[in-house]
Amino acid sequence: MTALKSVARAPMLVRLAAAFLLLVAVLTLAGPWLAPYHPAVQDLLLNVSGPSAAHWLGTDQLGSDVLSQVIAGTRTALIGPLCVALGTVIIGAALGVLAGYRGGWVDSLLNRLADLMYALPALLVIIVLVGVVGGGYWFAVLVLTVLSLPGEIRLCRSATLVQARLPYIDAARALGLSSGRIMRRHVLPNIMPTVIATFLLDFVSALIGLSGLSYLGLGAPPGTPDWGSLLQSGQNLLADNPWISLAPGAMIALTATSFTLLGDWIYDRYSTDGDQP
Repeated sequence: MTALKSVARAPMLVRLAAAFLLLVAVLTLAGPWLAPYHPAVQDLLLNVSGPSAAHWLGTDQLGSDVLSQVIAGTRTALIGPLCVALGTVIIGAALGVLAGYRGGWVDSLLNRLADLMYALPALLVIIVLVGVVGGGYWFAVLVLTVLSLPGEIRLCRSATLVQARLPYIDAARALGLSSGRIMRRHVLPNIMPTVIATFLLDFVSALIGLSGLSYLGLGAPPGTPDWGSLLQSGQNLLADNPWISLAPGAMIALTATSFTLLGDWIYDRYSTDGDQP
């Protein structure tokens, strides 16, 4: 309830971003029931056509309703990035807090591992692995999760280093609290603004990455509605119906922008800047 009141007092741009993301969430959960047509329904006699009263965004080369495909593609476009962001934030935050709090060889090992993974061109590695192994969409999600860990580890490590120097940590140690309890009950809640902000930014990166793979034909399985594959399918039909590409492209751009705005606002609004709780 407090979070909703905070969003209500946020700048107009942030409120618009939150409203758009709420709409996207509704489409993700209830898209099949909200779509005017089944996305797989085809009308070969209609072929590709522009917007009309029956088809608000027109139809593609198979006569399928573009609006229905965009709505149905929301779930595929967002579930993968959500899994990537959740996996990255859970594993990366745990390792980052551990590295920042423990220091020593643990910190050095995790930093060297992060440096090694940073040196890899993530998108190129994913394209090569998915293309060679033929793992498909969920394999791409797994690889992207692993390659997204270094950023999360480093950001959480830096935030933990700030907290570890504060007096309340020394007080917790003096009381005999275990390191695990200190990290879980004291350090992690105080770096939560960083964790949430990086979660949203990881989601944006995964959304763009997986949409790019679908655009290249390496993401969602053929025949599955997805914003990236819809963007690719309409590039040769811009003269006949530009909405085949414009609609999914706009959804990708607006969703990424909204998550970025919300993440920046959450960090600025709730960051404690190292203050004691």
